[in-house]
Amino acid sequence: MPKKPKATRKPKQLIVRFPGRPAKPAAKLSANRRPATGEAVRKAAEVKAALAEARKSHERLREAIDILPQGIVFLDADGRYILWNKKYAEMYSRSSDLFRPGVRLEDTIRVGIARGDYPEAIGREEEWIAARLKKLFQPGEQHEQRLADGRVILIDERLTGDGGIIGLRVDITELKQREASFRLLFDSNPVPMIVCALGDERILAVNDAAIQHYGYSRGEFEKLTIRNLQAFDVEPPWAGEHAGDERAAHAWKHVRGDGALIDLAIYSRQLVYGDRPAVLLALLDTTERKRAEARLTFMAQHDGLTGLPNRNLLRQQMDDILLRTRRNAEKVAVLVLGLDHFKAVNDTLGHGIGDKLLRGVAKRLQSMLREEDALARLNSDEFAVIQSGVTRPEDAISMARRLLDAIADPYLLDGHSVVIGASIGVAMSPSDGDESEKLLKNADLALSRAKNDSRGTFSFFEAGMDARAQARRKIETDLREAVHTGALRPYYQPLVDLASGRITGFEALVRWPHPERGMISPAEFIPVAEETGLINAVGGLMLRRACTDAAQWPDDVRVAVNLSPLQFRVGNLLSLVVETLEQSGLPAKRLELEITETLLLEKSSEVLATLHALRALGVRISMDDFGTGYSSLSYLRSFPFDKIKIDQSFVRDLVANPDAQAIVRSIISLGKGLGVTITAEGVESEAEVNCLRNEGCHEGQGFLFSRARPNAEIVSLLKTQGNWSAPAGAALVA
Repeated sequence: MPKKPKATRKPKQLIVRFPGRPAKPAAKLSANRRPATGEAVRKAAEVKAALAEARKSHERLREAIDILPQGIVFLDADGRYILWNKKYAEMYSRSSDLFRPGVRLEDTIRVGIARGDYPEAIGREEEWIAARLKKLFQPGEQHEQRLADGRVILIDERLTGDGGIIGLRVDITELKQREASFRLLFDSNPVPMIVCALGDERILAVNDAAIQHYGYSRGEFEKLTIRNLQAFDVEPPWAGEHAGDERAAHAWKHVRGDGALIDLAIYSRQLVYGDRPAVLLALLDTTERKRAEARLTFMAQHDGLTGLPNRNLLRQQMDDILLRTRRNAEKVAVLVLGLDHFKAVNDTLGHGIGDKLLRGVAKRLQSMLREEDALARLNSDEFAVIQSGVTRPEDAISMARRLLDAIADPYLLDGHSVVIGASIGVAMSPSDGDESEKLLKNADLALSRAKNDSRGTFSFFEAGMDARAQARRKIETDLREAVHTGALRPYYQPLVDLASGRITGFEALVRWPHPERGMISPAEFIPVAEETGLINAVGGLMLRRACTDAAQWPDDVRVAVNLSPLQFRVGNLLSLVVETLEQSGLPAKRLELEITETLLLEKSSEVLATLHALRALGVRISMDDFGTGYSSLSYLRSFPFDKIKIDQSFVRDLVANPDAQAIVRSIISLGKGLGVTITAEGVESEAEVNCLRNEGCHEGQGFLFSRARPNAEIVSLLKTQGNWSAPAGAALVA
């Protein structure tokens, strides 16, 4: 049979859809196509124009949705991507690489969950996806979605006529943060607060402070309107002529749960609570507010411990007194009083006794003043007295003496008899100033002089005091710089064995070569260092440098370093010594630490514990300036010293003063009995050496042997020590 000819396959028709028109088949294609007729050309042109218009419409749609501040996404009936704007891609930036036309939203969600984009889905992934898809294909209600970076997205999805979905995304992170902040401030606010609806005035929310203040339970509040709380029917503050005036306080009278009436100052502010217009009310009890204001005013102007006026109120009082006295041509005396050794009372008996002592001092000072005078507490242990109606300096002198006598009487505090002294600085107007601040400053300068010269007395301001104060401030500034740059240097004065004439060690003495003033005396800058707390830095610097230098000396030569009592109060002295010995390589037995009796005045357990720990390391402990304190003998029982240094004031009069000889002889005898080394300071003559040697003193130190020298000269000095013989008694260095 002849083969059946193959069926000729008809070409598919290209379906072109025009907006608003039914689909029409395109012209049939033919290999042997005849020239197009005029009608065909026209129709082809229409198709081309329609396609161009469709593309242009699409671009306009893309541009329109891209400028929207919200995210927009179009999905088909199967939940596949059709179109989305830039904001949508930015919101889901971690998944934006997955967005493709035809990709299912479910697939992008699953990838996002795997990446950790949706923290709420962790641990219940399939359940979360099912719930999300249910909302997608049954849209109509808004819901929130929390992303991994903390942002919160509000989702609103609607169905289109062909079964597709239009989704709106709004970033409400800032709104949620504001809501959380409002809730936090509202719930935990100590001020009673109520939120009520603007329309029916129903109470929508109350905080704990309102519940406590009114005495209603939260459930009872929910059944009330704001007018139920009012004692009288008055227009609410957010209505009537005051509408919109949110800063003004409105006086209301409310009824508490127990029937009591309370006066309130109410501040109102309109807001949206949930989806309802509402008003926030802050309720301030007027009585409590006035009491609080009075307390705050008092606290701002008075000392909390004694109840006396503080410096701020004192200045106001002084201004009034000075204004009055100017009209009457009178003088005013300003007396600034500082307690002597108050810190010792605090440290030995405790701050409780210290506080009671301050209150006792304040009471005695008040009893000494007239009604027209003024009294204030300036700081920890300083008080100020303003004496008005003064006609001559003798009036201020009389007042100062009465105050000192009143304070000096013993105080019986919790079974302790406490004795405290005071020093007073006096400035007078108008000679020492006619303004409150200047008078207080000048009186404070006079107080510093009284404390430095002789505690327990008073001093009047002099013009030169201000210059000295400025010089002291300059010393402090330069000293801070010197400590920072390491400009301070240790100089070494030898300690000589009086029997053999050999150098046994050196005492490190701090020296300050100032670039402008030359060598500054330690007597000038050490007190400043102790007052400002710089002594800790100075002492640490000297200890490290002295140990580093001494490590290069012969093994039988020790180095002695002075410690300030203030260094013990920092609490790191032991660790400083241990660290310094390790870094320098100096054996502990070659380090000698010198302390004064002032350190043991308090006899604190911390001080003694530190001294014992240092001695356990092998460090030698020496008592400096022995015999000048109040109870040196008792201190020798508190701690086993390795050395006692006789103060130079006894050595200076040794040859000519029998009393000095008796004291020195007793100290040497005491040292021998205790088995400690005795060193005499300030040796300047052969006669003093002979006397000390005859009494059995072990060591001597002073200008007879050598002045303090820098470390560069110490090595040569040690080499020459063999040339110095004990009998001849010649100085080591001319």
